[in-house]
Amino acid sequence: MPLLAPSPLKRAHKHVRASLLGGLAAVLLSSTTADAAGMIRDAETEALIRTYAKPIFEAAGLGSQAIQIHIVNDRSFNAFVVDGHNMFIHAGTLMEAKTPNQVIGVIAHESGHIVGGHLARLRAQLARAKSAALMLQLLGLAAMAAGAFGGAPGLGQAGMGVAYGGQDAAMRSLLAYQQDEESSADQAGVKFLNATHQSGRGMLESFENMATKLIGVQGINPYLQSHPLPQQRLIQLRELVTSSPYYNAVDPPELQFRHDLVKAKLYGFLDPPDVLFNRYPQTDQSLPAQYARAIATYRKSGVKAAIPLIDALIAAQPNWPYFYEIKGQFLFESGNAAAAVAPLRQAVSLAPNEPLIRVMLGQALLGTNDAKLVDEAITNLRTALAREDSSAMGYRQIAAAYARKADMAQAAGAKKEFLAQAELASAEAYFYEGQLKLAKQQAKRAKAGFVDGTPNWIKADDILAFEVPRTD
Repeated sequence: MPLLAPSPLKRAHKHVRASLLGGLAAVLLSSTTADAAGMIRDAETEALIRTYAKPIFEAAGLGSQAIQIHIVNDRSFNAFVVDGHNMFIHAGTLMEAKTPNQVIGVIAHESGHIVGGHLARLRAQLARAKSAALMLQLLGLAAMAAGAFGGAPGLGQAGMGVAYGGQDAAMRSLLAYQQDEESSADQAGVKFLNATHQSGRGMLESFENMATKLIGVQGINPYLQSHPLPQQRLIQLRELVTSSPYYNAVDPPELQFRHDLVKAKLYGFLDPPDVLFNRYPQTDQSLPAQYARAIATYRKSGVKAAIPLIDALIAAQPNWPYFYEIKGQFLFESGNAAAAVAPLRQAVSLAPNEPLIRVMLGQALLGTNDAKLVDEAITNLRTALAREDSSAMGYRQIAAAYARKADMAQAAGAKKEFLAQAELASAEAYFYEGQLKLAKQQAKRAKAGFVDGTPNWIKADDILAFEVPRTD
């Protein structure tokens, strides 16, 4: 367990029923992370979105801005940008999209808002928000968590919810773009798609579908609330898209396959199992369908029933790291950390640059309670945090690892150093969860254990000095 394990965040709108999403990578049972603010973290999904976004960002001149795309755990079709560095996409956008091009079109449109400088009124409010959790809080999307994870078969049924209701009005106010800004973003998005030799058909299809479907909060599609679609705008967009020389371009088959896998994965975790089995019946023997059924089987019947299905996926695609990852995840969540280590090591070897998988491996190594594996856990966690320095789960696991090192240390000086490192890592975990009071408490303890002016002392001091930016 982590040093000073966090209490679940308690904010929730009274009309919202939380549907906690567990099981996606790095949302594991030993702590409540920044994902309690309503985000989904999953290495496979994030890798796919990076693939979608990279050429668009480069065409838009945004390649050097290190834009982070966050996945909001909500099944409605929605996406928004809050500054020049952070884009949010609802899980429902990925689940509803039939093709990669439809998601890429949304990313292109939102990139148009960034390039057009349409977010000036938000920048001052969000410039100092160091985590996606804090950004969502500032946007009026309160964090919520309905309870801790339970027994193994039900673990995958837990999830993170975003509070809407009265706070939805606050978000609409913040994201209420002007009509000319929307048209400008459309034109810029098509320009970026043309520059990358991709069709704008997906963007047009997404917006046309939204115009004909009224879904979401209080019967209104939330994307339409912040991105209104008058008929004239649709006509202009259709003219832009159909006149492109790349209108008939289609997604590469391998990209469509990855898209279908991610859709299946999200449905596997978000649908009730019986609904999932109807969505992906046994007559569908495609790999995405098998993937979805394996996840639903785990959620309904447990790890013993699911592992043969995962092994069949591995046999079919032995170089796909995320099948090993999910096998390790299921084993770990079911209480068998030792068995989880091997598939997670294999996943890391196949995807060495995926920090979420390394965090999960570090957690599994610590879960074995084998003192000989603590240093391997720290190595993986340090590597993960070097690539993603805002991972609350990563900091919480390395805090636990340093606490183990302190317990094992013989020399008083080494014990003090390891404890200070554990307290600092715990402070950083709370910080990126948006729990600033607890972060400052831990940072104060950590600071006392470091020499003045050293890098770790400065990190602790920075947390103590941080203040939540005002939203007025």
